[in-house]
Amino acid sequence: MKLLYYILFLVIFCLPYYFVICQNVPSPRGQQTSTLVGTRLYFFGGYTNISPSNEVWYLDLSSSFNISTPPWYSDVVMPVGYNFGTSCLSPIDNSTVFLIGGRTWITNTKTYSFTSSVYKFDTKTMQWTTPTINNFNSSFETRQSMQAVIDNYGEIFVFGGANYNNSTILFYNDMNMLDITHMTWSTQAQSQSVLTYIDYTATLLPNGLIVYIGGRSGSSSNISPTDLAQIQIFDTKSYTWSAKSASGSTIASRVSHSAVLTQDGNIIVYGGSTHDSSGKMVYVFSDIAVLNTNSWVWSVPSVSGTSAPPLTYHSAALYKNYMIIAFGITSPFHPFANNIYILNIQNYTWVKNNDNSSTDQPINNPSNLYIRIGIGMGVVILAVVLFVIGFFIHKNRHKQEIIATPGTSIDDHIRERHISTIYTPGIPSPAKYELTPTYGVPVPGNNYYSS
Repeated sequence: MKLLYYILFLVIFCLPYYFVICQNVPSPRGQQTSTLVGTRLYFFGGYTNISPSNEVWYLDLSSSFNISTPPWYSDVVMPVGYNFGTSCLSPIDNSTVFLIGGRTWITNTKTYSFTSSVYKFDTKTMQWTTPTINNFNSSFETRQSMQAVIDNYGEIFVFGGANYNNSTILFYNDMNMLDITHMTWSTQAQSQSVLTYIDYTATLLPNGLIVYIGGRSGSSSNISPTDLAQIQIFDTKSYTWSAKSASGSTIASRVSHSAVLTQDGNIIVYGGSTHDSSGKMVYVFSDIAVLNTNSWVWSVPSVSGTSAPPLTYHSAALYKNYMIIAFGITSPFHPFANNIYILNIQNYTWVKNNDNSSTDQPINNPSNLYIRIGIGMGVVILAVVLFVIGFFIHKNRHKQEIIATPGTSIDDHIRERHISTIYTPGIPSPAKYELTPTYGVPVPGNNYYSS
């Protein structure tokens, strides 16, 4: 009997976890990289509360959804665990994603491989490949904490970064470029006046200028927070550097923030964090700042709606009029998160739904059907199990033994509970009562009816 109760408790206790698994929700994480491919927003790797991840997740943005139940899908995994890397979409076919640099981890042992290069992911075939690159810069093998951009001709630009190995951490100020049409790598050495850079955001403007915001900069062995009033700019046409002094609102220095470019030339910056001299995180931002790249003026817009929490090491992408923010860390003492937040950039309002009136066709995803079938079958099986358990519990609680008495049979449906009687030597047995069909006449020896 107790065993049945234990089984019932176990089933009810595990029910919430069962539904979480069936709903295909990614675990909390940060330090991932993301790329928008059509109506799919891909997220690659990241570090979870347990270990580096080799998972690939994407959000289907082709239809409206609520941030409490985002449409998550996962059809493939990466060949390695991955974090602190960068990614960009090929403008040649608009379907191939390039992952560059970062930390790579051996998936079965979760150990750092001390090498990283370039990975190609075909979103049509869901296949991963490692391309052969001519003139690859060997010092780039352990490079991390940078952000890549790609121009319309298929040239990827990656500036600075830091290495990650067993010995000494070094910071770089070189510009590495990959021509994806010929798979040729080139490195442009910078003058000493160009500072090293890590943990920044890089935004490519339509005129070919790359705008670098925030992060940490300095020498090859010592870095400090970058002043956001001083904007570093790289011209992808002339391969030259320049600087812009930004006026307007004072924006605090930060690292590991996010930035998106709007159609009217504004760069929207969200979140980020500050670190002490030892590299330990001390504060996480939740503010929104806007840099006008036409006037080079910072502003802080008035934002309405339920605000997103402070976030750093998160991802952000612009889809139509929505800035979509995902994952990250909310405080120096808080674990990773797996929430989605949406900012309407037309009126700077945090919204719970992306009201898409798009004519884009929804993506046919067979895994969606399999997930729904699995959930349906699981619910049916669980209902049957609960019914069987309830039936046995009900049957055992009402189980009675039928005893035949003189002059009757089992078929007479005279039911009595069987109670055992113990007789002690020297003590008379309890009085016996015999009932006869005669009504109103006392039965001899039956004190029950005597006055």
